[in-house]
Amino acid sequence: MNYWLMKADPETDWSWDEQVADDVTYWDGVRNARAQNNMKAMRLGDKVFFYHSQKEKRIVGIVEIAKEFYPDHTVEAGKYGMVDIKTVGPLARPVTLRQIKEDERLGHLSLVRQSRLSVSAIDARAWKIICTMGGVSA
Repeated sequence: MNYWLMKADPETDWSWDEQVADDVTYWDGVRNARAQNNMKAMRLGDKVFFYHSQKEKRIVGIVEIAKEFYPDHTVEAGKYGMVDIKTVGPLARPVTLRQIKEDERLGHLSLVRQSRLSVSAIDARAWKIICTMGGVSA
């Protein structure tokens, strides 16, 4: 299993509450080549941190990949792709970007080093650390 982080702006894009209400939905609109490559690498059942960007800057929940990479319906066919995600559950305690930056074990993460990347990989060790910080089992 692989682990990931996907960012959404809850005020203009998609929020955790909307994700929970829909349960399963597509994740479209990603245009960055590296983020697209990360989505291409996602497999059914991979776990994903759901991150509220912009004002909140915190991980609020966990979703899983419900459908692997396929063409994004919002653009010319074949130009970009998307995945479907399914709600797993909220973190008991949201984990802020500040907390992640303050933990030297997490300084290598793209969330810290390439803050604008909307879809990034999370290694298994970092996944466990963040889950513990968030009060959920890995």
